[in-house]
Amino acid sequence: MELVSLLLYFIVIIPSSIIHEYSHGWAAERLGDPTARYAGRLTLDPRAHIDLWGTILLPILLLVGSGGRFMFAYAKPVPYNPYNLKDQKWGPALVSLAGPAANFLLATACALVMRLFPGSSMVPFLSIVVYANVLLMVFNLVPIPPLDGSKILYAVLPDSAQGVRLFLDRYGFMILIFFVFFLFEWISPIIQWIFNWLVGFRF
Repeated sequence: MELVSLLLYFIVIIPSSIIHEYSHGWAAERLGDPTARYAGRLTLDPRAHIDLWGTILLPILLLVGSGGRFMFAYAKPVPYNPYNLKDQKWGPALVSLAGPAANFLLATACALVMRLFPGSSMVPFLSIVVYANVLLMVFNLVPIPPLDGSKILYAVLPDSAQGVRLFLDRYGFMILIFFVFFLFEWISPIIQWIFNWLVGFRF
């Protein structure tokens, strides 16, 4: 990415991460858990969601460490109590899915504007919004704790595979760090394909 694009990407990914986290709290409340509201996190106010490490320092370190090839940020996780959810089996998975779903809807809305107004001066910026939200969606669906995909994986794991959950819970963060720095290219084609599909590029 060029410097201007990287700066725009940084500006875009922060509110996109906040919308992602807000959606978790929104979904949890709809499913019976008001924890996010009681904690003051059921809001789009950035002050309630910005995390010094995940929202500011991490993307800068990733940008420098990857030589400008990769940047990722996250907002402060919205708290919820899974024991308050009406559906104990699928509730946590639905709450987790809400974040990536919100990113997909935002990406789709911006891609639709791009298709309707292809000559607009906003197209380059909207393209960055689409890409950033597709990246957030796909990355968070990777089934490694503490990413959302792990909760979805746990919901479908049979009882006989609970050892997998224990292993991931214990070593998930280390696995995630390894994935980010050495295996991220595995999901890059998926991110690019969804981006191309949304904005209507020909293959």
